Amino acid sequence: MSTEPQQPKTPQPKPSLTERRKAATQLDIARAAAELFAEHGPDGTTAEAIATRAGVALRTFYRYFRSKQDAVAPLLSGGGDQWLALLASAEPGSGVLSNLERAVTEVLSTPDPRAAEQLDWTRGLLRAADRDPALRAVWYRVNQEGEEKLLPVLTALAGPGADPLEVRLAGAAATAAIRTALEEWARTDAPAQGPGSPAELAARCLKELTRGMSLS
Repeated sequence: MSTEPQQPKTPQPKPSLTERRKAATQLDIARAAAELFAEHGPDGTTAEAIATRAGVALRTFYRYFRSKQDAVAPLLSGGGDQWLALLASAEPGSGVLSNLERAVTEVLSTPDPRAAEQLDWTRGLLRAADRDPALRAVWYRVNQEGEEKLLPVLTALAGPGADPLEVRLAGAAATAAIRTALEEWARTDAPAQGPGSPAELAARCLKELTRGMSLS
């Protein structure tokens, strides 16, 4: 049986120098905000203090973020961006669930310093979010935005003929699995690797939420 050849992927344009500088500044501000939240809590932290800690003017802070809680969004979305990039690099039509499980495990269990730091920030911020509705709203918004970015990637992985509703459900399930796993892990002192880790919990949640789906 003949098959049509796969079309080569269109290379994604690299961010410009201006975009990279903007992202770096946003991350500096996000880290400063997270440090101050850990030291003084969100209620004891001001936008002025965050700007000072990050070494930027207050007007620069408000150019990028609407509020002090909003400033930590780049840290909360960092792992999701890595996960999305890994999924986007998979071969179109190669399947949804298998790629989701592989990406979840790889991103959350990579024992490099950057990944470990990302998880440490996330744990601290999620603990603070339990006591701060505005910070919790940022976390939910980050997850919603991540789910919206995920849908076209999963559609490509599913290939032609896949049920759009099931693809959308898979995206919602994957987002919920990671969110739930990170929230549960943050409430404990479990390590970042091994039993009770985000990778183990997320894989378990994903299997439970996608049970019965016909997607491969």
